[in-house]
Amino acid sequence: MRDFLPMPRCGGAFRHRRDAPRGTLLRAVFLSLLLLLALPAAAADALPGGALGKDSDADLWRQVRRGQAFSLSGTTSGTPVLVQSEGEQWRALRNGPISTYGGWLLVLSLAGVALFFLVRGRVRLAARSGRTVPRFTHAERAAHWFVAATFVLLALSGLVILFGKYVLQPVIGVGAFAVIASAALQGHNLFGPLFAAGIVVMFVLYLKDNLPRAADFVWLLRGGVFFRGHVSAWKFNFGEKAWFWISSLGGFALAASGLLLDFPWLAQTVNQLQLAHIVHAIAAVAVIAASFGHMYLGTVGVEGALEGMTTGRVDETWALEHHDLWAQEVLEDENKKAAVAAPRGAPAE
Repeated sequence: MRDFLPMPRCGGAFRHRRDAPRGTLLRAVFLSLLLLLALPAAAADALPGGALGKDSDADLWRQVRRGQAFSLSGTTSGTPVLVQSEGEQWRALRNGPISTYGGWLLVLSLAGVALFFLVRGRVRLAARSGRTVPRFTHAERAAHWFVAATFVLLALSGLVILFGKYVLQPVIGVGAFAVIASAALQGHNLFGPLFAAGIVVMFVLYLKDNLPRAADFVWLLRGGVFFRGHVSAWKFNFGEKAWFWISSLGGFALAASGLLLDFPWLAQTVNQLQLAHIVHAIAAVAVIAASFGHMYLGTVGVEGALEGMTTGRVDETWALEHHDLWAQEVLEDENKKAAVAAPRGAPAE
């Protein structure tokens, strides 16, 4: 029967159909080989803790949580640490003990000044003599007022940064506080280096008169300014010298830590910046708390004290009542100068 049926002349098409399964099989084998070759590379690039990796997810996240370093896929620079656990400790310390105890220290300092005023009252002069003696030079007064001005600006802006979120924000709102906090931060960073330079100059100018002397301990044992009688002292008494060293050492700590925070590229690690911030906050609260007493006694607390820093001279009675050992030396020098100058000014006979 095959001999009587005409065969179609399409042998090429039949041969193509017979070759089709063979080509499909070759392509499948080729793709399988490619897949087998790609598996090792994919396994090498897999994230740690993957389903087919050598580490579990628990190990991976434990490593991340502890702040441990490891290789990050696709990174060529930067620190291979995803979570810095010390940062949480720094935040807890800054927003916890420092803010809490620091705030109470400031409140107690203000309360102490108020209590002193109620118990001791303003320390007044018995009677003004009408004669004055030199107390501070132009350089000493210029350094004092420069440091005082920058310190007040830094103290106000720093208090906003440290306590504003708890004190100001609930009162004025989030938006207004954000503006004030941003301005405070910019001003703090601007005036910080100026304060650092000023505190060094002031330390050099005032150091010679603030070294401890025997009379300082007698002044301390007798109660100093709390004692209503007379207590001898040199140019600065024990209380004033204590303020000098608190403000100087605290100022150096503030300057060093503040400059590191202003220029963070000076630090080697993030931990150094966090430590600098803690030192900065503690020193700031301590110096601000101590400054309340200094500002009160130097302005309205002791009559005649402010004149020495505004005019450079104080009344002779004030000098003898509060700093008699120093006043006697100054008066002797003044008398010697007057005795030397008198013949020069005398009329010729």
